[in-house]
Amino acid sequence: MKTVFANDGPMTQKHLDVLALRRYNVHMSTETKRSTIYLDPAIHRAVKLKSASTSRSISDIVNDALRESLREDQEDLAAFEARAKEPVISYEAMLEKLKADGKI
Repeated sequence: MKTVFANDGPMTQKHLDVLALRRYNVHMSTETKRSTIYLDPAIHRAVKLKSASTSRSISDIVNDALRESLREDQEDLAAFEARAKEPVISYEAMLEKLKADGKI
C-alpha cells in the first residue's frame, strides 16, 4: 500500500496506485482488480484532499467517478439508439424551419 511519485525519467505526471489508502475503504468488494493510473498533479491533489476530508479511499472516489461517467455514456448511447429512426434534416433545412417558425 503505497503511493509512488515519479521524480525522474520522461514521466511528468504523478503515478498513483489507485488501491492505496485502503485503510479508509469499507465499500470495496473482494473482487477488485488492481490498476495503475496517471493523474494530472492538480487532480491528484484534489482527490487526495477529498479522500482525507470524506474519510473515503482514493479507490472509492475514482470508482464512483468512473461508474458515473460510464452510466452517462450508457444514457447517451440509449438516447442515440432511440433517435436512430428519426428523419435526417440538413443544417440549412433546420435553419429555414427555425426562421419560418420565428425562432431565429
